[in-house]
Parts: sequence; C-alpha cells; structure tokens
Amino acid sequence: MTVICGGAWAKEATPLAEDPVVEQRLIAISEELRCLVCQNESLAGSRSDLAMDLRRELRSLIKQGKTDDEIREFMVSRYGDFVLYRPPVKPSTWLLWAGPFGLMALGVAALFVYLRRRNVDIGADLLTDDERKRAEKLLQEGEK
Repeated sequence: MTVICGGAWAKEATPLAEDPVVEQRLIAISEELRCLVCQNESLAGSRSDLAMDLRRELRSLIKQGKTDDEIREFMVSRYGDFVLYRPPVKPSTWLLWAGPFGLMALGVAALFVYLRRRNVDIGADLLTDDERKRAEKLLQEGEK
C-alpha cells in the first residue's frame, strides 16, 4: 500500500537556481575550489555542510557583481592557497610543483646506480677458459 500511495508525499522538485547564469558561474568557480572538509573533492561536488555554506557565500558574491578573480581572491584570503585546486607557483608552493619531478629524478638516478652495480656484478661471473671450451663443445654438438 505504501508503494501505491508513495506519490502522495512527493513534493515538486525545487529549482536549482533562481538565475541560471549565476548558477553556471557558481559551478565554474566552485569546480576550481577544493572542499575544505573533503579535501579531495571540488566545492561543486561536495555535499558537506561547509561546502553548501560556501556555495551560498559564492552565490551572494556573484549577485553582488564580483568578478571571478575577486571571488577567488576572497576565498584565498580567507582560507589560503589550499582552497585552490591549482595553487599559484610561488616560493611557498615550489615544493608542491617541483616535488613530483624531484622524486622522479631521484628514482631514475637510483635505478641507474642499481643497474650499473648489477652490470659490474654480472661481469665478475665470466666463464673460465675450461667452461667456455665446454660450452662451445656443447653448442657444436647441438648443431649436428
């Protein structure tokens, strides 16, 4: 019976926004901002209470006529560069930008050293003259 009457409690979907242009700008800006609670989600995709509050704040800034850059500056002044998915390149973020390349260079250098040592070890295990003659004899017998 609940299934049949389930539609009786359904409400009309609330519109996403009063102004679609404001909502599009909100989505575009919030895609570039990190949710401070989830940290691995954009502000647009997060369902946390803080993200909803921040989206409300962004919406009011858009309605006040602020530009996208002014809104980003407001968020950075309030929460720091961490709120940006793509933080600017400056001395405080050099490690963030160069770190992966530095780690990759260290890995390549370690691999190079490992392979050089391994090749030296392989060279030390060369065959003696007797072993070489025996191997040649076996190879010649295999050809017949």
